[in-house]
Amino acid sequence: MEQVMASIPDFEIAETGILKDNSAEAEQFKFRVDEIFQKVDELEQKVNEVEQFYLNSSKKQQSSSKGSSMGKERDKERQVPSIKKQQQDASRREAAAAKRMQELMRQFGTIVRQITQHKWAWPFMQPVDVKGLGLHDYYEIIEKPMDFSTIKNQMEAKDGTGYKNVRDICADVRLVFNNAMKYNDEGSDVHLMAKTLLEKFEEKWQLLLPKVTEEEKRRDEEEAEAQLDMQLVREAAHAKVVRDLCNELYEVDTHLEHLRETVVQKCRKMSTEEKRNLGTAIARLSMEDLNKALEIIAQGNPAFQAMAEEVEIDIDAQSESTLWRLKFFVKDALEVQSKSAISTGGNNNNYNNKRKKEICDAIAKTAKKKSKKTSS
Repeated sequence: MEQVMASIPDFEIAETGILKDNSAEAEQFKFRVDEIFQKVDELEQKVNEVEQFYLNSSKKQQSSSKGSSMGKERDKERQVPSIKKQQQDASRREAAAAKRMQELMRQFGTIVRQITQHKWAWPFMQPVDVKGLGLHDYYEIIEKPMDFSTIKNQMEAKDGTGYKNVRDICADVRLVFNNAMKYNDEGSDVHLMAKTLLEKFEEKWQLLLPKVTEEEKRRDEEEAEAQLDMQLVREAAHAKVVRDLCNELYEVDTHLEHLRETVVQKCRKMSTEEKRNLGTAIARLSMEDLNKALEIIAQGNPAFQAMAEEVEIDIDAQSESTLWRLKFFVKDALEVQSKSAISTGGNNNNYNNKRKKEICDAIAKTAKKKSKKTSS
């Protein structure tokens, strides 16, 4: 974006070069410039948004770069899904996963029924009657009471408050027996009954566990795939933004170039004093900017060899268009030089210094010749 901004000429100077008594035209130029600046600000904001998106994407890729090479190749070949298709796929996945989980919970319900039908299950079927049994310290010892009636209600809940996962039910079943073993002494009947039923439950749970593990793995894979699809959709959307930005930036550059050329064509004839000052200013350019100045001259004069061993620049021989383009460029370049001037210990590039001296001497020599001819 800085490149776009740098290409915008100084229109306050341009206005002083435009033919006098043409304030309406100058105002029109100002209005067009304001429009372009507003457009540039909008584009800059879009560029920042895209940069932030890809910066965040890069961080995520670095943190999740543990995938296999085969997986990465598969990701490269993956087609970018549409947002609508992705939403449809997500709905289908969620419905299928919910159905599979319901089946696992049904199978788990069979285990719960088998346990609760045991002759020793009766103490654990209802909440502990703390007040009736005079268990005054029960809540000091047991943080979360649990019983099978509570578990059954949670499993049958239709209002969305029920269990969502088999492991959650499993944790509550264990809690029923662990609470009983924790509160009652090891030698007591309730402790023994709880321990026995817990062992039976764990045996049955181990038979169902492989199916639960397989389902969890499948869900993780589907979730990872869904996130990848979402990332691809976002990247595709931002890639379109980038393409649009490129087109808009090209359009802005075209408008700027057209506006610059229009301003140059409207400029008045440069005075001898201004030409001399321009030559002096060119001599202050850095080697890089000096070469750019030579390129501007070459654009207006195809016969001029900007990269020749010996260069002779006749300021008076340049067209008014070239002179004003040089003036705009030199002013911008010198402003940038002054702002970024930092002490770096000097430039030891002898070739560049020699080349710059030769060009500056050529400008001075040409100006001197013109001055002698004028005085004679």
